[in-house]
Amino acid sequence: MIMHPALKLRHIRAFLDIAADGSLSSVARRHGISQPALSRTLAEMEDLLATPLFRREKRRLVLTEAGALFRRHASLGLQALEDGVAALRPGGSGDSIRVGILPTAAPRLFPRVALRFREAHPETLLKIETGPHSYLLRLLREDEIDLMIGRMPVAGEMAGLAFEHLYEEEIVLVARAGHPLRAQPLPGLLQAVPLILPPEGALIRRAVNDFLATLGLPALRPAFETAALAVGRGILAGSDAVWFISRGVVADEVDRGDMVVLPTGARFLSGSVGITRRQAGPVVPGLNQLIHLCHDNTPP
Repeated sequence: MIMHPALKLRHIRAFLDIAADGSLSSVARRHGISQPALSRTLAEMEDLLATPLFRREKRRLVLTEAGALFRRHASLGLQALEDGVAALRPGGSGDSIRVGILPTAAPRLFPRVALRFREAHPETLLKIETGPHSYLLRLLREDEIDLMIGRMPVAGEMAGLAFEHLYEEEIVLVARAGHPLRAQPLPGLLQAVPLILPPEGALIRRAVNDFLATLGLPALRPAFETAALAVGRGILAGSDAVWFISRGVVADEVDRGDMVVLPTGARFLSGSVGITRRQAGPVVPGLNQLIHLCHDNTPP
């Protein structure tokens, strides 16, 4: 089947942005057009392809099976075009993408993505920044990084930004393997051993504080505050401390049996992990492919 000659690049870009965002209104704002105009663009595209690309679930647009198939090929095609444009620029082979990685995505998700991206784009340099949420968010707003991967910012921080959901991740309470008090009731355990909490500025800290309040421990003072794997791992290994942290930070340690997850019985200790970008900005060669790989490599 030959591509319909009326199918334009604007159709492809709009489709990919809607697929990533799930919302016509936010994509329309990003493109600087009205929502009805964007709806017409999408309807034109579905007519030209003779198949529905999205279905509506509650207030979101979700890809149909045909839409998901087309997205894979469209993303690669657009990336090839962007790479072609970049190759025409002086020094085009030396492009780079600046990525901010929060602790929850640093140990497992992003290394897999980075290695697969390297296979497809060996000439593109990935410049990786790590650090706390507030630091990376500032870099994103100041155009010092192109995107941020990690927990979803709170609503008050989202002005001018767009968030693309990847997966839900729980906050867990972990201890070293063989912890002598791991079978004790949770309130008593938390008061009997050194407690490690995420820093006050971490997005997950509020959820942990709320959980401690439900246990009758709203003023429980931690012995340490960190979201850094190397620090938390070392403290747990050398003591009976326990640590509230995003599962993604310690997933490898838990899988190896070096740490154990202690049951909390809490159903609300979780949150969305995904990609945060500026709503408007220049085209960055390779960025769409990197985002596509993030979706392909999300945890099960």
